[in-house]
Amino acid sequence: MRKLVYYISLSIDGVIAGPDDEVDFYPGSDDYMAWMAGDYGDALPGHIRERFGLADAALTRFDTVVMGRRTYDPALQLGITSPYPHLRQYVASASLDGPDPAVTVVADDPVAAVRTLKAEESPLDIYLAGGGRLAGQLLSEIDELVIKRYPVVAGAGRPAFGPDFAPTVFGLDAVRSFDGGNLVEWYSRKAGATE
Repeated sequence: MRKLVYYISLSIDGVIAGPDDEVDFYPGSDDYMAWMAGDYGDALPGHIRERFGLADAALTRFDTVVMGRRTYDPALQLGITSPYPHLRQYVASASLDGPDPAVTVVADDPVAAVRTLKAEESPLDIYLAGGGRLAGQLLSEIDELVIKRYPVVAGAGRPAFGPDFAPTVFGLDAVRSFDGGNLVEWYSRKAGATE
């Protein structure tokens, strides 16, 4: 069975975006950006993949992306209705009405939808792009966390896992640091861990 991987950016204080969904306060170094494009290029939106020369690159980690409406909206505001054209795209939203034939809207029960995706035969995993509310709903299905930690305190903003209290144990597998203070932390679900 393939994994649901929550690959997410976090501030030191655990914020994925500012109070108004800002993400432009995250600093990054050249070596960090090169790593992101090289190791996790599948998780870059199509227009960013083009900038890195990855538009036609083969997929190596993910073939599917799942995101919430708030994560999808910035692309829509730019007129991009299919932000990850290289992946199968799913948006969890009760109010979104089929913005693009390449995007499947999950109007109810994102847990059931993800379980169906995880049961598919594929050598590649599923990228959970966010947001925090959706990650909280899918916490029982998240197999791996890849946290891109940025050396900044936001002070306020959107939490990584929504509003509910649901302690869930993950084991730390690895940490990598970059110039400029960026860290990447890899965690996997501990056997028998539940919400």
